[in-house]
Amino acid sequence: MTMTRVQKIVLSSSRDIPFNKLVLSQSNVRRIKAGISIDELAEDIARRTLLQSITVRPVRDAEGVETGMFEIPAGGRRFRALELLVKQKRLAKTAPVPCVVREDGIPEEDSLAENVQRAPLHPLDQFRAFLALREKGQSEEDIAAAFFVAVSVVKQRLRLASVSPKLLDVYADDGMTLDQLMAFTVNGDHERQEQVFERLSQSYSKEPHAIRRMLTEGAVRASDKRAQFIGLDAYTEAGGVILRDLFQGDDGGWLQDVGLLDMLVAEKLREQSEAIRAEGWKWIDVAPDFAYGHTYGLWQLRGEKVPLTDDEQAKRDALQAEMDGLEETYAEAEELPDEVDQRLGEIETALAAFDDHPQAFVPEEIVRAGAFVSIDGSGALRVERGYVRPEDERPIIPENDAETDPADEPTITVRAEHDGTSVVAGTEAPADEPEDDGIKPIPDRLMTELTSHRTLALRHALGENPDIAFVAALHALCLKVFYRYAQDTCLELDLKSAGFSAQAPGLADNALAAAFDARHQAWLTALPKEPAELWDGLMTFDGDSRQSLFAHCVSLSVNAIYEAYSRKPRALAHADRIAHAVDLDMVAAGWTPTIDTYFGRVTKARILAAVREAKGARAGDRIEHLKKAEMAAQAETLLAGSGWLPEPLRTPGRDVPNAVATDAIDAAEADADATGEEMTADGGETAVVEDEEVAEDDSVALEAHATAAE
Repeated sequence: MTMTRVQKIVLSSSRDIPFNKLVLSQSNVRRIKAGISIDELAEDIARRTLLQSITVRPVRDAEGVETGMFEIPAGGRRFRALELLVKQKRLAKTAPVPCVVREDGIPEEDSLAENVQRAPLHPLDQFRAFLALREKGQSEEDIAAAFFVAVSVVKQRLRLASVSPKLLDVYADDGMTLDQLMAFTVNGDHERQEQVFERLSQSYSKEPHAIRRMLTEGAVRASDKRAQFIGLDAYTEAGGVILRDLFQGDDGGWLQDVGLLDMLVAEKLREQSEAIRAEGWKWIDVAPDFAYGHTYGLWQLRGEKVPLTDDEQAKRDALQAEMDGLEETYAEAEELPDEVDQRLGEIETALAAFDDHPQAFVPEEIVRAGAFVSIDGSGALRVERGYVRPEDERPIIPENDAETDPADEPTITVRAEHDGTSVVAGTEAPADEPEDDGIKPIPDRLMTELTSHRTLALRHALGENPDIAFVAALHALCLKVFYRYAQDTCLELDLKSAGFSAQAPGLADNALAAAFDARHQAWLTALPKEPAELWDGLMTFDGDSRQSLFAHCVSLSVNAIYEAYSRKPRALAHADRIAHAVDLDMVAAGWTPTIDTYFGRVTKARILAAVREAKGARAGDRIEHLKKAEMAAQAETLLAGSGWLPEPLRTPGRDVPNAVATDAIDAAEADADATGEEMTADGGETAVVEDEEVAEDDSVALEAHATAAE
């Protein structure tokens, strides 16, 4: 048997060659600059010396004789870095350079092989290397400087140490992407990470945002008004943990200890409310949040604006002058410099503080009124002063009360033609007064008949004078809206302002709610304090002001809320007509479909119908198999910024997506019934409502809305 002898490989020889004997070769395949710069590589060589030999080939003359020079087909960047060090006189021209001398093959092949066969470092290996360096005493800044990367990159790689070793092994085996692994760093609890990973194995949605959502369930956003109110520093000093995402913008992170947050908020509210209580109010109601319309049914005192002191007025004038100057200077600029924009914001805040000077109330009124103390949408303290509860209101004295001072009551007088004397109608003449010596009061029955004629004539005259009729109606409405129990009008007009029976999420902090309340307070300040002065005050207003005030009063009576216990399809149909007339745009009003506002509270069929309508059938098909909670989250992401609205929020005639397709809903519900899918998510995550209940509620709502539309 003949044995084949294996040819032994002979490696290229290595030797030290003086730097001045090396030249670049035109055979180097690298033409495009990439990676770290020559300057950075030179600094790295100066710090650690050359870590990798340079491949070279002898330079021969025309007859094939070596010239003593060597060309570099692979390693040109290292050569240029050494060349830079020589120019900087940090390296001698004749310094020996470790080289591998190649004889056989093609120079271009050497260059291509060295670049192509070089495997990039796995991010996990980079993380472990950074971690080893830090454990040996190097800071994150030192590591970043040594490897010419940003400190944020080092922090991100070191953050991977917070991921469970089990998940790191999965990543090392290509079981997940780097983006997915980075998403797990949001929560450092290894057990929780592993639970979420198990849930992912059964879920269609494995995107990083879904991982982050699962890991931050139950946590509070740092942008939440409670967190803004106490400040993140106070929370962390009290031992609170903030979950952070170094790989994406996290808006400040997530506060994990909700109980601690609520305790800190309650303590700070209690401390700050003591100053309000010291003002002398009968009661103080303190809470982080109050439902929108919580002052409905309470009478608000009319305070006087406290004038600014001379010093305060001077400061305000200086700020206003500075703002006017900046606005004039940069009037033509397309974009303001950052420092100017920041300064303008500071001035606006300071001016608002001067303009929002607290009102002064009469001490006798303070002792029967109270204040609400809460947090506004931006995280600042909100104080609503001067509200009187029904049991604390002063008793109402009837107009015909015998104890009423006649001087305070309007009177109707009838003048006698024969002697010019007059008596008050409706009062009795003295019993001992002879009948022919004076004029007896007009009998009540006759007074009724006479004033009936006057009422009819007044109605006719007012009907022919639209301007005065408008003022009279406005006067009556203002008495109802701004004055408690005022009886200073002969018009029997009524205005009801319904409260909000259901509190939608975020309704109290909605920008529209703030704008509406500000408009109401502005009119309250502009109107006279006493109802008897209202008519004269309205007569001094110009036409535009009267119309604006009239519109505000009428707007308070709008009630387009669907209530299951109170069916009113005609009223809802009228609301559609008004919405069409004012061109109501709920997207511009700030409403957007989210898990809280819509998707988490309707059936899977409706979620699918919304996605298919806004994004097409394929988008709906891609999420059709998901559990309820995951489907709702995907729908929120897909429809963000789409302008899609559910049917009850659509304005007839506006250019919005078509009405929800009934066949799409029916098909989706049929699929759900056929498969018998659960309506709650796994892993302890429960849907907001059971689909069966929502389906019933939706059918009632749509039935009423459809009837109204007809």
